[in-house]
Amino acid sequence: MTISRTLLLAAAVLATTGRVTAQESSSQSRIPQVEQINRLVQQGWADYELTPSTPATESEWCRRVFLDVLGRVPSVNELKEFLNSKSVNKRDDLVNMLLEDEKYTEEYARNWTTIWTNILIGRSGGTERNTLTSREGMQKYLRDTFARNKPYNKMVFELVTATGSSSPGSDNFNGAVNFLVMKVNEEKATLATSETSKIFMGLQVQCTQCHNHPFNEWKQQKFWEMNAIFRQTRALRTFVPGTRDVASAELVNEDFAGEGLNPEEAEVFYELRNGEVRSAMPRFVDGTDIEPSGYIEDVVRRNELGKLMLQSEYIDRMLVNRYWAHFLGYGFTKPIDDMGPHNPPSHPELLDYLSTEIRKNSYNLKDLIRWITLSEAYSLSSRVTAGNKSDDPLLGELPKFTHFYLRQMQAEELYESLIVATQAQKTRGSYEEQEKSKTQWLQQFVQAFGTDEGQEATTFNGTIPQALMMMNGDLIKRATGTDKGSFLGQIADSPLKPAQKIDYLFMAGLGRSATNAEVTVANKLLLARKGDQAAALQDMWWAVLNSNEFIMNH
Repeated sequence: MTISRTLLLAAAVLATTGRVTAQESSSQSRIPQVEQINRLVQQGWADYELTPSTPATESEWCRRVFLDVLGRVPSVNELKEFLNSKSVNKRDDLVNMLLEDEKYTEEYARNWTTIWTNILIGRSGGTERNTLTSREGMQKYLRDTFARNKPYNKMVFELVTATGSSSPGSDNFNGAVNFLVMKVNEEKATLATSETSKIFMGLQVQCTQCHNHPFNEWKQQKFWEMNAIFRQTRALRTFVPGTRDVASAELVNEDFAGEGLNPEEAEVFYELRNGEVRSAMPRFVDGTDIEPSGYIEDVVRRNELGKLMLQSEYIDRMLVNRYWAHFLGYGFTKPIDDMGPHNPPSHPELLDYLSTEIRKNSYNLKDLIRWITLSEAYSLSSRVTAGNKSDDPLLGELPKFTHFYLRQMQAEELYESLIVATQAQKTRGSYEEQEKSKTQWLQQFVQAFGTDEGQEATTFNGTIPQALMMMNGDLIKRATGTDKGSFLGQIADSPLKPAQKIDYLFMAGLGRSATNAEVTVANKLLLARKGDQAAALQDMWWAVLNSNEFIMNH
């Protein structure tokens, strides 16, 4: 596509024009948990003498909820249906529809499967050569979990205690094993120890593998006591016949003789920095001992770990912190999975309250989502005011949630939003075909958006490779094509008036109507294209998709 001066002007306008300024009242939900969240957050504002921003517009809030709950922007029809609703409880109605209506079950499960797959095994987990992890198996387990709204505590127990085969279609398949199958065999299950503690309990124990932690209560002894729990577990490989390629893996519990070769008291050894060797027996982080025998007929240590985790408050607090951070941009601690006493939370009373409530409500994840999305903090505008400009977590301050914190879309959200905005979802294939196409694009994304250190990037940060990919990548080329039957082709051929066509593009991409300034630019584009509506729409749509406003959750 040739980028004219007029088109550059359009992109500049889109990058700088403010969104619609009319403000609407936030949700007045009467859910007790929502009211308590509001009270405790408001108390924090009062304590710090801060003034919250005004509420987000209805269209901003609607776009935000679709992105956070389903992982994509709303379609034009979905947005208009919400905006045109006369219900006094329209926000409650929308959240309930996204969570409970069967027509959204697959998308809800897809989005949270993506989120939790990346948490549990990483964005590239299961794609490495001869990996024991089946990404497909992990996704199948999680997809079933979220489609059925399985209680979170049950999910945690299954992931920590799972046995079985990793790959779908294999005998004894259990997709839950993919969380640990690559972690138990590496370095005496040290990765299984650290990842289980961090992901589900918010305890950063990995650095205590070699020495006592300098800032928190974790000692080297505690790490190896937790590690001893995983030493009854092993991953067995199954090879493709006639090759050394791994076909699948099976996670099994087996007798552990202990490093002292006494299975009755199967201990592990570790070395202090001064060279002294010490022993550790299986013990939970709160000091609760687990049967020392290494015989699985006496005790399956991971099963005992699962039970102790569910009895503790660790998983409640970590769950609340993780989900609050997903929806509000920041958790109550930074990082969210470091919740030891050395790292006090920003809102301890609120964290304790929500942790208690989620346990009372049988770990129903949809309830937690409902409470957060209908809260006042979630409904606020992202515009910073003079009364809350000091509330900036980027400067190291604890978040006060006086305004919605701007953040870039995740890679998967960007992909799904492009698909919905261009109506490409209407011609998508099966779930497996959709995931294959997305995976191929995400591999491109990681290659283009990776950091200088070689780490995966999970958000769009505006680097030159990212910008070039958004400007000229295959997905953008397809999204801005004007062929017969394409998204833009259908709009260009529709009986809508030119101003209505422009408005439709803005609703599809940005979740709002075009401003007067943007309509003026569109008219200039039409003149520059000598009346060629399809070409002018293509220029404007390209500018919309490459604007900061499109790639931001705001």
